[in-house]
Amino acid sequence: MPACAMSSDVDVEVSALAINVTVPEELRWTDTRRGEEFLLTTLNVRLLPDGSLAAKAYGRPTAGGRGAYVSFRVPDRPELAGLVSAAADRAAELWAAHRGPG
Repeated sequence: MPACAMSSDVDVEVSALAINVTVPEELRWTDTRRGEEFLLTTLNVRLLPDGSLAAKAYGRPTAGGRGAYVSFRVPDRPELAGLVSAAADRAAELWAAHRGPG
């Protein structure tokens, strides 16, 4: 596939930037939704238009099974805020080092 060059006068509008982050075992927590307990193991972190970060947590029912794909609020804990920030920094490094379409 030939490379597509863009002129420098074209504004590229990026509508979303999001990453998925695995929560280390020692930082995982449980929460309940509709009477079912979930172990939260993954964060979805989004870069908002104002440059701030927003995160939601996802996981699996502790009783087993797949369960619904339900988001949970990330608790206001310094170690989780640090994980979100470190993940965004790492994602920025990876994006900056991209090698173009494969």
